[in-house]
Amino acid sequence: MAENLDNPIPFSEPAYLCGLPSPYYSQSHLQFQKACRKFLWDNLLSHAPEWEKEGQVPEHVFSTFCKSGMLLPNLPAPLPVEWLKKLGINDILGVKVEDWDYLHTGIYCDELARSGLAGPGASLNAGFAFGIPPIIKHGSKDLQNRFLPDFLTGRKRTCIAITEPDAGSDVANITTTAEKSADGKHYIINGAKKWITNGIWSDYTTMAVRTGGPGGKGLSVIIVPLKGHPGVTMRRLPVGGQKAGGTTYIELDDVKVPVENLIGREGDGLRIILTNFNHERLTIAVGVTRQARTALSAAFAYCLKRDAFGKKLMDQPVVRHRLAKAGAELETMNAWTEQILYQLCHMKPQEADLKLGGITALAKAKSAMVLNECAQCAVLLFGGNGFTAAGQGALVEAIYRDVPGARIPGGSEDVLLDLAVRQLVKVYQAGGLPTSQASKI
Repeated sequence: MAENLDNPIPFSEPAYLCGLPSPYYSQSHLQFQKACRKFLWDNLLSHAPEWEKEGQVPEHVFSTFCKSGMLLPNLPAPLPVEWLKKLGINDILGVKVEDWDYLHTGIYCDELARSGLAGPGASLNAGFAFGIPPIIKHGSKDLQNRFLPDFLTGRKRTCIAITEPDAGSDVANITTTAEKSADGKHYIINGAKKWITNGIWSDYTTMAVRTGGPGGKGLSVIIVPLKGHPGVTMRRLPVGGQKAGGTTYIELDDVKVPVENLIGREGDGLRIILTNFNHERLTIAVGVTRQARTALSAAFAYCLKRDAFGKKLMDQPVVRHRLAKAGAELETMNAWTEQILYQLCHMKPQEADLKLGGITALAKAKSAMVLNECAQCAVLLFGGNGFTAAGQGALVEAIYRDVPGARIPGGSEDVLLDLAVRQLVKVYQAGGLPTSQASKI
């Protein structure tokens, strides 16, 4: 994590932080980047390797982030300004909440992943990034009034629960049921959710359930209480990477939830879930690209100092070739994410959901491929050190274990590749229909 901003290791920073011109970043973005980097280093990233090994970030870290408003950047831009001001939140590290845009979001996601490890950041942000947005976008005023004050301030923790043991990327085939009680006042929920990030620490979850018949038209989204609620059982799942993320298995046995906890209308679930995925996939892509950057720059630095066969590794053409191939993938991916972030700053949300949904799915899938290339390159160049979970290669070894956590969650790679092309075909065949007609495709 050592840095020299005047002469950074190649591939260690995005171009705009290396003094190169950029059309995207204003003074507000540059000031936020500096403040964000300091805050994250002081409160999370300096301890990230040890907390990842322990499998848990201390509880006080979540409170510290919430008090500074530093989990709010995980929300989609523009931020819910009216709600934030009601709660006395006027700025995030000096950026007025009304001035916040997706480039600020991108900076935050990039900096949050700068340790190279996804787990510590994921231990904090899942509720804000994925659980709260459906309430803001689709929840009734009553629902928002009941939940947003506690969720936005972190007084209560939340997460999102979509994936099931037999329904991961195949969202339309979710089997967890929510049937109304005889008096019509409650949903009775039965089923299971698996691989739920932060579930074990969450008071509530934004959950996909089946309220109707088969397929996507039978899905709805409900806010479901978790910790200590009758009928809810949760346990941690051991996973290969992102060990601090709190991956959880949730079982629901006749769980009673007020019907007023429904987000939107019954049958709206698939639409809510799919549009929520766009934000999720973009933030994943940005963070994963930074993980790839951390791995590759670590390998670059190692090759400058490591002797083998009578010369530095960097003097070996085959080594330079490996670094060049991975570096080209990395910088291309970084430029693509910046482009999407810029486009989101200048598009209405509905238009962006329509025109960028497929592109965002493709970018998320590609970012994970890039991470795989850069992490594998780093491990190979570190040699035995890269295969050792201690010492100078420990970081790249840990990053390589995170690769499946980039390629599977948020839509597994093959599913997203197919989804991207199908969405592009639909948009093309619609012939540039106005946003008001987007739902027809």
